[in-house]
Amino acid sequence: MVFFIPSKMGNRPIGIFDSGVGGLTVWREFVKALPKEDVIYYADSVNCPYGPKSQQEIIKIVDEVVQFLLAKNVKMIIVACNTATAAAIDYLRFTYPIPFIGMEPAVKPAALNSKTKSIAVLATEGTFNGKLYLETKNKFASDVEVHIKVGDKLVDIVENNKIYNPETALHIEELMAPLIKRNIDHLVLGCTHYPFLLEILQQVLPPEVKIIDPAPAVIKQAAKVLTENKLLRTENEKPEYEFYSSGNSEILKSFVFKITKINYKIQTA
Repeated sequence: MVFFIPSKMGNRPIGIFDSGVGGLTVWREFVKALPKEDVIYYADSVNCPYGPKSQQEIIKIVDEVVQFLLAKNVKMIIVACNTATAAAIDYLRFTYPIPFIGMEPAVKPAALNSKTKSIAVLATEGTFNGKLYLETKNKFASDVEVHIKVGDKLVDIVENNKIYNPETALHIEELMAPLIKRNIDHLVLGCTHYPFLLEILQQVLPPEVKIIDPAPAVIKQAAKVLTENKLLRTENEKPEYEFYSSGNSEILKSFVFKITKINYKIQTA
């Protein structure tokens, strides 16, 4: 879809939000692919996790986040949360006149490239109940066994910075054990928090299992929409990154530092 937004809007920032720090796995791909763009990142930590909430609750919460970002004059918003995308992306696109880019579990490439015809998707319950996941699965994975696994506790593990606790590895082993028995050869990460657990997942899973992070494909789509709408930033100044949190700013600050090695100021939303 082309929005025909005036080209002078191209120098406005991009908004990216998630229920917490998970969306930083999307942000880091964005700044690598589009290094000239200003970005405002919003971590809605006070409402994290979104997964157990109803669709109506998520829409209400997300609407408030979007209005915060619109007040910051953003030209596009990336919904860097699979659960929020599943629950609210249609509402957001119908309600607001700027482009919205959502997350989509990468079932298609996993299904097309599977040799064992057995793949798995690790996501939240809200993502599995979403129309987008069901449509993608039915369209591209009709001849493949798709094993779903709700990532119980994984968002909380990341948000509480317990990634390298011994209990975390044991928990992930328990989650992956039934999938390994199903002879999967692809694991699709259906939550933006999960790439922070990539190292542990690689240790637990057999080496032939390919783990798919959908963030690069999502950013490719964002770049396409920016280009089609003539919204790419034209100024040559160094890009600016702003970070906001509705809850615990120290967790967000620590994860931003892990990625950038820079102590960015985290503002309270």
